[in-house]
Amino acid sequence: MSHSGGRKSIFITGAASGIGAETARLFAKRGWFCGLYDVNMDALNAVQEEIGENNCIMAGLNVCSRNDWRAAVKDFGEATEGAMNVLFNNAGIGRHGWFEDVSGEDNDAIIDVNVKGVINGVQASLPLLKATSGARIVNTASTAGIVGSPQLAVYSASKFAVRGLTEALDAEFRDLDIRVTSLMPWFVETPILEMGDREGSNHKMSDQLREAGMNVYPVSMAAERAWDAAHGKDIHYMVGKDAERAKFMTRWLPGGIRKRVRDGVPPRD
Repeated sequence: MSHSGGRKSIFITGAASGIGAETARLFAKRGWFCGLYDVNMDALNAVQEEIGENNCIMAGLNVCSRNDWRAAVKDFGEATEGAMNVLFNNAGIGRHGWFEDVSGEDNDAIIDVNVKGVINGVQASLPLLKATSGARIVNTASTAGIVGSPQLAVYSASKFAVRGLTEALDAEFRDLDIRVTSLMPWFVETPILEMGDREGSNHKMSDQLREAGMNVYPVSMAAERAWDAAHGKDIHYMVGKDAERAKFMTRWLPGGIRKRVRDGVPPRD
């Protein structure tokens, strides 16, 4: 097993692709020791090879399983001499489509991964975080966590929950010397944009975004903002100018952004 050797450490879920993988590359490049966790072991192996085995440890982790969390955190603590500078609760899934076309099973999975998975991660990691001076939890939320997003209704609800959990725990953990922040991306070039709008559909969310002329931001921007979320003084870190604009409008022009959202809903087939 690789060891941190005194380096700062970050535990990353959803590390096999997208924001998780890019964040691992960035933190490793800046001298951090990374814990890489995901259910996709083939892709996780590729990330490990890229950043170097001496710079990380990796293991399969289903964030819905408390047993998986206990085992992963135990091994991580052994590799870092009981420290965890940052827990990056990044694993997430979604389903794009009209509410009536998304199954109950898909909705259950979204809540299990996006909400329960984050809660499980905080509970499992808290002993290591408490033992680490100035530790931080970074939860991946979304701009869909500040603006209700049509055709992403349950996903959006899950990200509202992550935002609320982040704000509550940031207040609650102040006397533990643990900050809790969130990453709130606009649409970013990640595999989640390839979700279909119904079972078996070839029409992906990325197709609809292109058709609507909406911006999609590079994953490198999200990783840089994850770095900011792990070091900065704010609580929520937006990714992309569109995310910053949405944050501004929800605060100062809430009626305007609700109208824009309603007017932007495409017609049903």
